[in-house]
Amino acid sequence: MSEQASVSRGSWVERSLNWIEVVGNRLPDPAALFVLALGVTWIASWLLSGVEFAEIDPRTGEALRVNNQLTGSALATFLSGMVNTFVRFPPLGVVLVALLGVGVAEHAGYINAGLKGLLNITPQKLLTPMLVLVAIVSHTAADAGYVLVIPLGGVIFYAAGRHPLAGIAAAFAGVSGGFSANFIPSGIDPLLQGFTQSAAQILDPTRNVNPLCNWFFTSASSVLVIAVVWFITDRIIEPRLANTKIDGDPDEMPKMETLNDRERRALLVANILMGVLVVLLVLSLWPGNSPLRSPDGQITAFSAPIMQSIVPLIFFFFLLPGIVYGYMSGTFTSHKDIIKGASKSMETMGYYMVMAFCAALFTYAFGQSNIGALIALKGAAFLKGLGLPGSVTVVGIIFLSAFVNLLVGSASAKWALLAPIFVPILMQLGLSPELTQAAYRVGDSTTNIVTPLMPYFPLIVVFCQRYVKSTGIGTVVSLMLPYSVALLILWTTFLVIYWLAGAPLGLQAPYVYP
Repeated sequence: MSEQASVSRGSWVERSLNWIEVVGNRLPDPAALFVLALGVTWIASWLLSGVEFAEIDPRTGEALRVNNQLTGSALATFLSGMVNTFVRFPPLGVVLVALLGVGVAEHAGYINAGLKGLLNITPQKLLTPMLVLVAIVSHTAADAGYVLVIPLGGVIFYAAGRHPLAGIAAAFAGVSGGFSANFIPSGIDPLLQGFTQSAAQILDPTRNVNPLCNWFFTSASSVLVIAVVWFITDRIIEPRLANTKIDGDPDEMPKMETLNDRERRALLVANILMGVLVVLLVLSLWPGNSPLRSPDGQITAFSAPIMQSIVPLIFFFFLLPGIVYGYMSGTFTSHKDIIKGASKSMETMGYYMVMAFCAALFTYAFGQSNIGALIALKGAAFLKGLGLPGSVTVVGIIFLSAFVNLLVGSASAKWALLAPIFVPILMQLGLSPELTQAAYRVGDSTTNIVTPLMPYFPLIVVFCQRYVKSTGIGTVVSLMLPYSVALLILWTTFLVIYWLAGAPLGLQAPYVYP
């Protein structure tokens, strides 16, 4: 390709991303956007409620119906449950509880000191892959990466003299765009496996699926995701941000002064305490009858108390070392400083809570209406009717899952809906349930980072506004679109090649947990 053609292509891509940013930022405020989506959902549910659909809802075994959300009873339920809908909005508690502990550690200076120490031993050229690796590993801790790793991405890049929005974008791409890439088993593995096995047993009651049936593939995918995100961050995103002015509040941004002797000692003791806490946690998990395991001895099952305690553990793992560092370094002189640190972290969450309230109401109405289920079932029926070859069908499932993911955020909720359709269809084509699940996971991951309907998307906007006040939905979407497109294309290609090469996707059933 000639240099002129390369420049022309780059200019076209740049203009497209700038157009997306401008148009996106002209959209209403995210909170208002969710209110608008709520209104559209109500009207659409009213219009579609009288239509008879041939699709069978696999959750009930009956014909799918769109539920009118404008009936008197539906509105009464909506109003009476409004408080619980907001309070029980899944990301809300995760964000607030985790940030209480992180806020104390940040106010004490512990996080800033730890980052300085990390920067001293990590070459700047390797900051991006290191950050993405940490983001991928954070999947083991459920949604912890959203409230911990992503904001730290901005802190690390800013402290290193790089644009903080590039760090946030790289971390977001690793945590959410690469959600199905991890070499450490997590709770999502047995959760999805349960739906896959139930769907497979529709055709073959004796068919079992291993909870780690995609482990080899997701482990290999980690390398792919790190490479793709590293390249896009350093070669595309950061150069685009070169002229984006950082105009956030200086008091909210980390400083890069060198640590004095007192701070070094405080950091050492705080890190030792963190290590002791980790060792104690491992020892408490070691026995097969540990109360932190599930009743059948599993650690990664969602029913295991340890998986339900990730956020409280983050709270304590940052709170206690943060307090120790604060007193030893002199930033804390009384318990009032601890309370001040926790309170300050909550002050920055006011805007997010407004958006979370609106998002929770929309998510509730959209789920109750069954419109998302209708779109998913229509798409699956269309794919089945095409009668495509196996490899093309796998690609079709990936792209359909990616599209449905723009409308329905929960990975388990979508798979509970799609697995009873996809898995039996592909089994009849000679494609294994394990392959179908792997295809779904690729599609489910790649569009997380470009849909404002993803529950944590408003939080990413808030993190970016800490550094660039004018950040809006369009800014974040334009930053993340190159990651989404590249991951969708390359990860899809990787799965097809991996499958055609005959490489095992993961462990085969039966499997007994240690």
